[in-house]
Amino acid sequence: MTHSAVLPSTLWFTRCPVPTATGIAADRHWLSEEFAPDGIEVRSLQDAAPDADRAAHYTHALPRLFREGGNVPALWARSRGEATRLIGLTWIEERQVVLVAPGSGARGAHALRGRRLAVPSHSIAIDFWRAMALRGFEGALGSAGLGLEDAALVDVPADAHKGQWAAELDALRRGDVDAVYVKGAVAVEAARRAGAEVAVELDELPGHRFRVNNGTPRPITVHQRLLDDHPDLVDRFLAVLLRAADWATGHPADVDRILGAETGAGADGVAGAYRPGTHLTLHPDLSAERLALLAEQEAGLRAHGFLPERVDVAAWADPAPLRRATARAGLHPRPSPTREPEGPLSA
Repeated sequence: MTHSAVLPSTLWFTRCPVPTATGIAADRHWLSEEFAPDGIEVRSLQDAAPDADRAAHYTHALPRLFREGGNVPALWARSRGEATRLIGLTWIEERQVVLVAPGSGARGAHALRGRRLAVPSHSIAIDFWRAMALRGFEGALGSAGLGLEDAALVDVPADAHKGQWAAELDALRRGDVDAVYVKGAVAVEAARRAGAEVAVELDELPGHRFRVNNGTPRPITVHQRLLDDHPDLVDRFLAVLLRAADWATGHPADVDRILGAETGAGADGVAGAYRPGTHLTLHPDLSAERLALLAEQEAGLRAHGFLPERVDVAAWADPAPLRRATARAGLHPRPSPTREPEGPLSA
């Protein structure tokens, strides 16, 4: 391991618009406060100047970047050869549903047999929206002993549409497809506006493997160069995330407020997308269970052609920074809180 004596002037972080310890730490200004005494500025890629490399959220080509976000871009970046390391995983139940048109009567995973399923297509380097739809339908169908071959996949061009899930919901409204996959707070609000009905609640399916998708499990990644040159900075960053996750356990109302700001959704969207107790589940770990679920996701993405090369998830993971950060934060390692649903979600 090589250590550089020259500290970087800036550290970057990026996160998806979902529940993350990174988002909470940023809201509390704890990341800036941690590194200010070293003369290091901590900047959000989302809030940076227009000339910032926002594509690094997907490519992770920025060596001084911490990323807490969906696993599709993270696996894709590693598969393409970017020297990243996996230093944490979270599992947060973020509402995943299959929607159908009003009055269709389709209910349950078995009802998807023979149906036309919307698969969006975006002209972006890694089409994580398409990956989410395919994996979401796979999970729903798989819970009924079915596969994608038991339904009809319908490509839905999405570049001309603004807003998450807009292309798929428009196709559903026109009758071009029979079912669409959506997830998260914004999706809850969009589905209500469209009058769509729930056919399958993936969060209520038995077994986590049916809910494996872009955000479950969600990785925290860092560039190998930063880890080699400044392991102490990586440890300190993770320690702040652990502090934020601990703080969240005692502040559910504040977490809901932060989630509203992070997701861009209203209170109803947040309440409909995230179960009570979400504020207790933000701690990262690298448990064998979560690594195995991520390996399932890697295999599924590779089977659909999203990854150019195999990613060995176990070799990608480096548990040392999280162990050191846990000790630095004065915390005890927590058991993996990957949990089964506690009851139905609101519509």
